[in-house]
Amino acid sequence: MLSDADSRLPFPDRPILFFGGKGGVGKTTMAAAAALDLAARGYRTLLVSTDPAHSTADVLQAKLGARPRRVAEGCWAMEVDPEREADRYIDGVKSRVESAAPPRLLGEVYRQIDIARVSPGAVESALFDRFTRILEDEGEDYDRIVFDTAPTGQTLRLLSLPELMTTWIGGLIKRRRKVGALAQMWKNVAGTEAADLEQDPLLRALEERRDRFRAARRILTDPGRTAFVFVVIPERLPIWETEKAVEALSKHGVPVGAIVVNQLLPTRGSGAPEDPFLAARRERQAGHLARISEKLGDWPVLRVDLQDSDPVGVDALRRIPVYEP
Repeated sequence: MLSDADSRLPFPDRPILFFGGKGGVGKTTMAAAAALDLAARGYRTLLVSTDPAHSTADVLQAKLGARPRRVAEGCWAMEVDPEREADRYIDGVKSRVESAAPPRLLGEVYRQIDIARVSPGAVESALFDRFTRILEDEGEDYDRIVFDTAPTGQTLRLLSLPELMTTWIGGLIKRRRKVGALAQMWKNVAGTEAADLEQDPLLRALEERRDRFRAARRILTDPGRTAFVFVVIPERLPIWETEKAVEALSKHGVPVGAIVVNQLLPTRGSGAPEDPFLAARRERQAGHLARISEKLGDWPVLRVDLQDSDPVGVDALRRIPVYEP
């Protein structure tokens, strides 16, 4: 455990951290470094990768799967496969429908469910369902959970789901209750025993999912529990994408905790004149840093210098010099 407070990395300290950014900016490396740092502070920490590229295992030099595996003292990691989660979710839907739909309709119902599996948003919906279950199942076992997310676009769609899906599921619940009430009425008219609407398996499944999405939204929008950390490199396109992403998260009430500027040229030492190429690169980076300060300066801006080798493995990740200017 680290005893020197000054040696701790200046990432936000929240029970739940999300690391995101454009592909290739180093978000997986920063997420792993943050998880190891939190563990070194004495927090039981879980690092969860939801990025389909699954580079977390490579960065940690560990074999990871769908269940947490210990990678360092106080730190566990796992990888969630979005496609597998979508398949598992669809299988669960079919299982619930089987007990509620008439046998003669099951073939067509299954066909419609299979079509939904390949429709836009299906993977994100299943992934968010897994995310909520991780918070429920693992939240009591860990003090901190760090998510290494997919590239920015997919992550924004994922984090916007609670708001969108809660409304959509609410509409489904109303329609299901209306259909159930009509069925009860006709059974009463026919003199047969009416089914208990509250025992409707589809209705129960919808209400359970609605409640999970509501709980997830409360967590995502709580600045005392959650923070989103954007990792960016000093280049025009990643900065522009981060500006748009920060704006989008603000609309959904997800708190931003910090901006990490990665791959900065180290401070130039005194001595011989600098190579013209490096001088031009350093000048360009200074301009990009000024833009970050102007557009994203409302949040802590952390810096990471370009390293002479890839930080791979627990020891190397712990030595990453993240600093505040």
